[in-house]
Amino acid sequence: MPRKTLSFCLFVAIFMSLLAGPVNSGIENVAEYDATTVMKIMNNTSVTDLKAKGAILIDCNTGTTILEKNCQEKLPIASVTKIMSMLLLMEAIDAGVVSYDTKVKVSEHSWSMGGSQVWLEPGEVFTVDELLKAVAIHSANDATVALAEAIAGSEDAFVAMMNQRAKELGMENTNFLDCSGLTDVGHFSCAYDIAVMSRELLLKHPEITEYTTIWHTKFRENVPGKNPVSLDNTNKLIHYYEGTIGLKTGVTGAAGFCLTAAVVRNGQQLISVVLGEPDSNTRFAESRKLLDYGFANFETLLVNRMGEEVMPVQVKRGLKSEVGAIYSEDVKLLMKKGDKNKVERIAQVEENLTAPITAGQKIGEVIYLVSGDEVGKTDIVASNDVQKASFLRVFLNLFQQWFRMGR
Repeated sequence: MPRKTLSFCLFVAIFMSLLAGPVNSGIENVAEYDATTVMKIMNNTSVTDLKAKGAILIDCNTGTTILEKNCQEKLPIASVTKIMSMLLLMEAIDAGVVSYDTKVKVSEHSWSMGGSQVWLEPGEVFTVDELLKAVAIHSANDATVALAEAIAGSEDAFVAMMNQRAKELGMENTNFLDCSGLTDVGHFSCAYDIAVMSRELLLKHPEITEYTTIWHTKFRENVPGKNPVSLDNTNKLIHYYEGTIGLKTGVTGAAGFCLTAAVVRNGQQLISVVLGEPDSNTRFAESRKLLDYGFANFETLLVNRMGEEVMPVQVKRGLKSEVGAIYSEDVKLLMKKGDKNKVERIAQVEENLTAPITAGQKIGEVIYLVSGDEVGKTDIVASNDVQKASFLRVFLNLFQQWFRMGR
C-alpha cells in the first residue's frame, strides 16, 4: 500500500475513533460544553432521575448529604482520582516534604504516561508549582506521576499512601491502583467517597482553588527550543457557573464522563459528584441541576460561635463549685430555607463532674434538633481550670452549704 494511502487511512481511523466517544485513554480535552445543549438537558432533567450511574450533593461546611443516587456504588472514576493525588501533595507541602519551588526531574516512567499530558521529557526539570498547574487545570497524567515520585519515591509507594489516606478518611468503597486514574479494572471509588476526599481537600487546603480556578495558562512557556503547551481548564463550570472553585473532571471508556464540582455562593459551599455520565454536556448539566437544587432549597447557618457560653456546670471537690461551659467550635448547620427559627438545643453535660478540670476539656455536648430530628451536634468544653480542693477545703465547703441551708 502506498505511504500516502496508509497515512490517510490512519488519519481516518483516528478521526473516527474520536467521534465514537471517550476511549480508555483518559484524554481530558474532550470536555465539551455547549451552553444551548446544557440548558436543554437541564430543562428535561429531574434531580431524582439523573443519567449518572452514581451521584451525590453535599454541604461542604457540615458534610451533610442533600441528595444522592447510588452514592455507595463502586465505579471507575478516571481522573477524578487526582483529587486524592492533590490532597497528598498539599499535605506533603504542609509537612515540608516538598515546597512549591521544589524542582522535580522527569523520569522515564512519568514520561511514558498516556492520555492527557503536557508532553514531559525524561531529564526535564520543573517546579512543583508548574506541575500542579498541569494537574489541576489540564489533568496531565505525566505531571501527576512526576509529583507522586517526588513525594514518595515511586508511583507504587505513592499509591500505597493514597489507599492509606482513603482508609483514614473512612472511604470504604475505594481502591486506587495508580495516581492518575488511567486504570479501569480494580481501580474504583464511589460518589460518597469522592465527596469525602473533596471536602477534606477544600476545607484543609483551600489554597488549592488558586490552581483549580485558573481558566487558561501555558506550560513550558519560556523554555528555549520548546513549544509551550496550552492549559485550558477541563472543568467548564469554572467559566459557565457562578461561584465554581473546582474541582476535577474525568473520562475513560469504562468510567464515562465524571465531574466533582465545588461552588461557593454567599458563604455556602456545595460539592456535587456525578459518575458514569453518557457525555460531557450531560455531566455539566446534571451537576448544575444538583447545585441549583441545593442553593435554592438549603442554607448554611452559623448558629453558635466558638467560645460562646452555654451555661455554668457544677463541679465536685474543686476549689470552685462550678465551671463555665463554652462551645468548642463555630457551629454551622445545613437547613432547609425557612427552618431557621425551628432550631432546638439540648445541652448534655457529664454527671458528677469532678475536679481537677482543665480549660478546653470536654465536659458535654449540645445536640441540635429541627422538628424533632437531629441535625447537628457539637462538644462543649470547660472555659477555665478548676483545681482539686484539699480534704479540708471540701469539708469547709460542705459546712458552708449546710450552714446556708440551715438559715
